Amino acid sequence: MEMLAPFKFLWNATRGHRLTPWRSEYIRWRVETYSGMRAETLTKADVLRFFWHTRRDLFDFLLWTNELDREARKQA
Repeated sequence: MEMLAPFKFLWNATRGHRLTPWRSEYIRWRVETYSGMRAETLTKADVLRFFWHTRRDLFDFLLWTNELDREARKQA
């Protein structure tokens, strides 16, 4: 189930832009927050390059958020 966490995040984060995730305001904002690149000027290539170069860190982060979500559901 943990391996599905990145896909679950992408599915939720790209609502309205599932076939073009680089157009998602949320994704653009997250890339800007993490990298410092301006969200307004991000291109498809910028977003894909960012995902490729940080893929390991992003995957680890998404697994961690999945653990937090699982723990929160246990306590609820």
